[in-house]
Amino acid sequence: MPSEFDLIARYFRPLAGPGALDLLDDAAVLAPPPGRDLVIAVDAMVAGVHFLPDDPPDLVARKLLRVNLSDLAAMAAAPLGYLTTISAPIGTGEDFFQLFAAGLAQDQREFGIHLLGGDTTATAGPLTLSLTILGHVAPGEALRRAGARPGDDLWVTGTIGDGALGLAALQGRLSDPQGWLAGRYRLPQPRLALSLNGLASACLDVSDGLIQDVGHLCRAGHLAAEIDAALVPLSEAARAAGRDWLETCLTGGDDYELAFAVPPKNAAALHERAAAAGVAVTRIGRFTAGPAEVSVTQDGAPMRLTKLGWSHF
Repeated sequence: MPSEFDLIARYFRPLAGPGALDLLDDAAVLAPPPGRDLVIAVDAMVAGVHFLPDDPPDLVARKLLRVNLSDLAAMAAAPLGYLTTISAPIGTGEDFFQLFAAGLAQDQREFGIHLLGGDTTATAGPLTLSLTILGHVAPGEALRRAGARPGDDLWVTGTIGDGALGLAALQGRLSDPQGWLAGRYRLPQPRLALSLNGLASACLDVSDGLIQDVGHLCRAGHLAAEIDAALVPLSEAARAAGRDWLETCLTGGDDYELAFAVPPKNAAALHERAAAAGVAVTRIGRFTAGPAEVSVTQDGAPMRLTKLGWSHF
């Protein structure tokens, strides 16, 4: 097994970009593009919690990068670079690092981003990963969770529920003959191509469940939201799962789609911009004055949910 420094030189130095100083120093040195604000986000992933222990290392790496890219998309920011920390179980083979780095390299090419630095350690516990991403946005144009107003419509990108259903499929609880749901769980699609600047009043990405995350928009904006479950876009595979899985779709998380508020006057412009970006968007409800909570209706009646979303504690 190569030493830590050999692993870095062999697999991670080729991923380094400008500012990384060839991964030979203790920190990176870089500046955002002139006239842009820096946007920073961090997410951790733990085997058995955020991904299955036997998931392919290259897909784990790509998911790690993509869930952070999704945070940038939610703030209408462009990617700049990232740092990552890998705490691998003692005895992890070199093949893991080779595949993990290959996954990062593949998505670096797709999203135009480079490694800036990080750390590697050994642990007696499960594989634990962390990634800090840096992006940039025009001053004052970063989208926030706060900002929705009564009368704004609630929109989402893509389809909702595929990530949670994909996990169920991988756990053997749901049929997924084409592997499509599993692919959605393992490889989310950050919606960087869709710029919501000037259109949306508030935005976040759906990581812990649609209902719970829309609740974050409500609390940040001090208002309520109404969702019509019949309007929530479901994939063909999710519809095939049946109505018994609808609550899982609404609350299960791992979608990494965007949920956002848009004044009705901007709807036509949103459709035009989404079509140009090749991203599907769907209006699923609206924001109203009232206590910061989310109400869901199904067939015109209130839908009773056993949970609102995922929580680590």
